[in-house]
Amino acid sequence: MRRRLAALAAFGAVFAASNAQAASADPIGDLIKSVITGSIPGAPGWNVKATLYHVGAQGVGNLDSLGCKVVAMRTVAVDKNVIPRRSVLFIKETVGLKMPDGRKHDGYWYASDVGGAIKGQRIDLFTGRGAQSMKPAMPLNLAKLSVVKVGEFKGCPPA
Repeated sequence: MRRRLAALAAFGAVFAASNAQAASADPIGDLIKSVITGSIPGAPGWNVKATLYHVGAQGVGNLDSLGCKVVAMRTVAVDKNVIPRRSVLFIKETVGLKMPDGRKHDGYWYASDVGGAIKGQRIDLFTGRGAQSMKPAMPLNLAKLSVVKVGEFKGCPPA
């Protein structure tokens, strides 16, 4: 009985602290998300619609808007008014996708590109060279992906 009361008291303290800060409507969810993604509780996050793009598509070259080489299954185009460029993003739905080298995706992407059609809460995931490169990402529900900013990078994203 004492353990239950202690647990309820701890939960009440967390709930009261969250109400005092008005930071989040779901402090427990934020804590769980931060453990999974390595982000700070309350880090910026978005529910977005996504599209896929590849080199060889009309107007798509080998360089992103920073002048860096685009990296398959790592580069993401964003609306820089919503998601800042140079953000390291975690997209949980992409964890486990097959990478071009055969490894499993860890969910981390780099916001280093922009696009004319990317407005608001939309992103464009770069899959590689040719339309066949989009195949590993086809099972994703592109209508709803959850994106969390977990950091920033300088220079060009890692290859």
